[in-house]
Amino acid sequence: MSLSCHLHWTFLLFPENQVTDEDRMLLFLSLAAAVLSAGRAMEMNQTSKLLAESLEQCSACDSREHSKQLRLHSIRSQILSILRLEQAPNISRDMIRQLIPKAPPLTQLLDQYDPRAEDEEHATTETIITMATKPNPVPAEQLSSCCLFSLSPKIQPKNILSAQLWVHLRPSLAVTTVFLQVSRLRPAREGNSTRVRVRSLKVDTEAGAGSWQSIDIKSLLQAWLRQPESSYSLEINAFSNRGEDLAVTSAEPGEEGLQPFIEVKILDSSKRSRRDSGLDCDEESSETRCCRYPLTVDFEEFGWDWIIAPKRYRANYCSGECEFLHLQQYPHAHLVNKANPRGSAGPCCTPTKMSPINMLYFNRKEQIIYGKIPSMVVDNCGCS
Repeated sequence: MSLSCHLHWTFLLFPENQVTDEDRMLLFLSLAAAVLSAGRAMEMNQTSKLLAESLEQCSACDSREHSKQLRLHSIRSQILSILRLEQAPNISRDMIRQLIPKAPPLTQLLDQYDPRAEDEEHATTETIITMATKPNPVPAEQLSSCCLFSLSPKIQPKNILSAQLWVHLRPSLAVTTVFLQVSRLRPAREGNSTRVRVRSLKVDTEAGAGSWQSIDIKSLLQAWLRQPESSYSLEINAFSNRGEDLAVTSAEPGEEGLQPFIEVKILDSSKRSRRDSGLDCDEESSETRCCRYPLTVDFEEFGWDWIIAPKRYRANYCSGECEFLHLQQYPHAHLVNKANPRGSAGPCCTPTKMSPINMLYFNRKEQIIYGKIPSMVVDNCGCS
């Protein structure tokens, strides 16, 4: 109601001949002060409300930042613990440049390490590397060319996306053309092995330089798995124009790490459930409930040059509030907290599903290791 309306209704309460000019002035000033006081109170209430909302948003941001830092610290500790390292290996970048060329063809392997980006509706992929070994004992006719491979039970005919056999060629004294041949060895009844050529490749090489060559063996691998054998053996030869065999099939002095290996990329058919996927938010979100936020871990920022790949990956983290009323997914925990609210710290926003990553890294002995590190990616968050 306006000030003029207040005055109008106030003056109606008194006879007109009893209201002096002085009375009118006093009434006007009193009502004006009351209206101004009410306006200030409303303004202060609105300001307090805006301030409370701002503080709530700042509190949520601080909570997310705290959760993010805890997640980064946890990842550092987790990797060192899983690899049984008290501290990160002290390997410089210059040392890494010297060591990497001795390893298998890392350039091709590193190309596969893109930042982890998976769709909820799509399956994930995994790369499995199997190094060649020598049979024990070694048959006389297979002393230099036979390679035995042990296949992971994860590899199935239907989930193979690609399969490559990598062979290192020794340097030749002159420019030459190398005929790389791969044969499958089948055990025969007489005890000897029969050879079935599966692939051949013609390679032009430079003088004095070794090289890695890859051969597609997806069909061979699928045939192996459809008709399992007691052992999976290949004969590998790489003959130059002079008739010398340049294929490295066993590690001679100075050829450590240059043995043949099979690189298989498989499809992980385990699909992720949408029912328990929880909330996904970004850093600009105003969501206060438990939610999964994106977080990219950069190992170079850790100063961890000893991790060859991936240099960075998407780890994600959980942050947000968990109210008791939202615990319908965990009714037992809800009832316990309701019955004993003082004895419980309440539900926390934590990962409810995590997945591993494949990592290529140096250990303390300057050996290159390729392995799977579990629970490195937060897939879902929830209250528990």
